Amino acid sequence: MSNLYFALHGAGSVLVVGLLLGAGLPAIFALGVRALSLGQTTEGAEAKATPLGKALAAVCFGIVALAILVGIGTIVAHGLGAVLTFEGWVPTFRAR
Repeated sequence: MSNLYFALHGAGSVLVVGLLLGAGLPAIFALGVRALSLGQTTEGAEAKATPLGKALAAVCFGIVALAILVGIGTIVAHGLGAVLTFEGWVPTFRAR
């Protein structure tokens, strides 16, 4: 019975990570693109985003960029035979 529990627990973890990275990051990116048109005003033929829309888009794009950098750092660390750890807010490579 414990093997079934471990299998279901592992499957649940994979499902959560898959939803976050597989659907979550593109959704956050799409929210950032949508935020650029938030309260958009048109002056002549050129449309301009509002400062609030620009700020929300910057936050969304920053989250996506940070997730990409952490993913690349994890892959590089694994290739070097190390582990990527975070001490406070500082990412460091530690030997295995």
